[in-house]
Amino acid sequence: MKTLIIGASTNPERYAYKAAKSLLAHGHIIELVGQKEGEILGNKINTTYPDFDEIDTVTMYVGPKNQPDLQDYILKQKPRRIIFNPGAENLEFEKLAKSKGIEIEEACTLVLLATGQY
Repeated sequence: MKTLIIGASTNPERYAYKAAKSLLAHGHIIELVGQKEGEILGNKINTTYPDFDEIDTVTMYVGPKNQPDLQDYILKQKPRRIIFNPGAENLEFEKLAKSKGIEIEEACTLVLLATGQY
């Protein structure tokens, strides 16, 4: 399964970084989009919005006020689901995504991985 992390960061203290590391440890393929260039364990953080093939899950680490510019991009990736991590919840975007047949979860990616629910 391929996961797109929105809000990726090279800062090991950030939850997006911890999620990237955990996803890789659990055997997932990741794609990264963030504000600053860099790498997480050899995976490039894209500062533009490239199209990716076969994104299963988008995991959001960007707050609602910074999501409007990302919404069309995320929907264009046609993910099966979007995980809104704590602080990223956005009812309007969640409703829009649901109307497109995308599964929505308000959850912590790290907890889902740690408990085998990912």
